[in-house]
This record gives sequence, C-alpha cells and structure tokens, in this order.
Amino acid sequence: MGYILVINPGSTSTKVAIFKNDENVIQNNLTHSSEEIAKYEKMADQLEMRQHLIEQWVLEQGYKLEDLDAVVGRGGLLRPMPGGTYEVTQGMIKDLEVGFQGEHASNLGGLIAKAIADKANVKSYIVDPVAVDEFEEVARISGMPEIKRRSLGHALNIKAVGRRVAKELGKNLEEVNLVVAHIGGGISICPLEKGKAIDYNNANEMGPFSPERTGGLPCGDLVKMCFSGKYTLAEIKKKISGKGGLVAYLGTNDVREVQKMVDEGDERALLIFKAMAYQIAKEIGQMATVLKGNVDAVVMTGGVSYSKTLTAWVEEMVSFIAQYHVVPGEDEMLALAEGTIRVLNGEEKAKIYEEEVNIG
Repeated sequence: MGYILVINPGSTSTKVAIFKNDENVIQNNLTHSSEEIAKYEKMADQLEMRQHLIEQWVLEQGYKLEDLDAVVGRGGLLRPMPGGTYEVTQGMIKDLEVGFQGEHASNLGGLIAKAIADKANVKSYIVDPVAVDEFEEVARISGMPEIKRRSLGHALNIKAVGRRVAKELGKNLEEVNLVVAHIGGGISICPLEKGKAIDYNNANEMGPFSPERTGGLPCGDLVKMCFSGKYTLAEIKKKISGKGGLVAYLGTNDVREVQKMVDEGDERALLIFKAMAYQIAKEIGQMATVLKGNVDAVVMTGGVSYSKTLTAWVEEMVSFIAQYHVVPGEDEMLALAEGTIRVLNGEEKAKIYEEEVNIG
C-alpha cells in the first residue's frame, strides 16, 4: 500500500498528515490568519486556498500527488447517515457546499479531499462524520412534537476508540455493546450496540455540562431567562455553548487549571469539577439502560479524560455497570486513516452517500 493523505479542517487551521498503512509518517497544522479567512463569505469558498496550501505542503515534504493511494477528509454536516467510510461523490459534494445541516469547517474535508484526489487520480473518502445517525425511532421523540432529538456527536472518535476497546476484548466492534463517553470541549455519551450509535446526548444541547457548554438545563428557568429582556438570542446561544460549563463557574475551559484550583484547596472548584463528573456518570448510566444493561465495557475518551481525578470519580459511580476503560485523547487523524485502510484492504466496502441517505 502507498500513502494516504489525511485532511482535518478547523476554523483557522487545517491539520494534514501522510500515513503509510497506520503509521503517521508526518503531520502538520497549517494555520490561516483571521484576515485571510475573513475574505471568504461562505466556508466552501475557502476550498482553493486550503487546497493549494495542502498540495504545497505535500511537495515540500518530498512527496508527489502520484505517490498517494487515497485522500481522506473529515466528514461534515451532511444529511443524517449511517456510520462508515464513504467515497466522496457528487451528491455529497453538493450537500457539503451548501452546508446541509449548517456551516462548519469540517464541511471542507470532503471537498478538499475530492479536489486533490482527482488530481492524483485516486479515490477520496470521509469517515464517520458528525452527521452519523443510527438512532432507533424511539430515541428521536423529545416530548414536544415540534422538536425531534437529533443525532449529532463525536462519531469519529467514539467509533475508532470503540474498535480499539473491542480488540482488547478479543472481539470486533460489531460483537460488543459499549457505552463510550467522549469528554472534550463538548461531551458526547453514546451507547454503541454492535457498532451502531443508537442514541446520543447532543453535545450542544443536552447531557452533562462540559468545559464550555451547559448541557441540559431546567427548561422552565431557561425560558424565563430568554424572555427576561436581558439577553439577545445570540447572547443566550453563547451562554449555552461557548460560555457555559466550567467557563461560567470557574472562568476557564482548561481542565488543567481547574485541577490546579482543586489541588490548592479551592472548595468551589472541587464542587464544580465533581458535579461535572457526577453528570457524566449519570448520563453513562442512562445510556446503559438503552442497552438494557447488556454492556461489555464503559469507555472514557477525549482530551478531558487525561484527568485522572475526573475519570476516577466517574469510575466510582459506573464501575458496577461493566469493566471500565480510559482511552484519553482523540486521534482523529489516525481514525480517518484507519477507516480508509479498512476499505483499501477490503475489510469493508466504501459506502455511497446517495444510496444511504434520503436525497429527496
């Protein structure tokens, strides 16, 4: 097998890496100034600029596009879709260009991958995008007919870590039931039933509070706040996502700073940090009921899972459910490469977007 180019766009940077099989040969973070980004009205308008920088980087590392076997990009806010590795197709490109479920830098992943892959005469892919939707219908009911529960979560890392833990158990992901908690700037807690993400808390709207998001709130009090006249819609949205959670209580979204406060005897920091662990554990228990208690392992992952204090508190509350694994961090570049390798090796077949979603 030759080389795989991996592309993971962020709002002001683009992570790029070249893999040889599952070995990360070289990786870099290409930054984009706010002045440069401001030139573009829509996210998709940045395609050529980012593509040029990536191609230039590849050449500077001593590689040619002809050396590539495949190009894979981070999946964006597409239509609700089953998980897996998808070939980038024209139908997908149209939805990425318009931002079917919203404008987000990840929408550029498939667009850039396709543009570079076409020049290299190889195929392009995305893997387990945020839009992965494998909900059972009962999980979509919210309690208000006008509002449905939506499947939006950290599917890429959750499924990649799920595969690794399943391997530790001597099984494939499709043979186990897991509750995987991705703990980062947002928190996604997911019951994986035989590899399918059959439920989620939407990290922007529900579940535990996180370093910068409120999670679920008492809705009556939230409604009163919204109609108090003190806040605009934009201000409320920012309080919920961006200025909520640890930021609102302690003035920081850095768990290392919170840990330092706790170690120095700050009782308020201790209470808030414990409350976050408490809410994470409660959500894990809730998702274990979705699997009817048939859980092979509970898994903690994401950047905040480096905190041994937090993961220990959660373990105290959930270890009765199943064996407990901590896989800290989120290696999205490796997860994208692994999804592509499974297709190139024939372990799984690449899915076609138009066959899996309702284009209408």
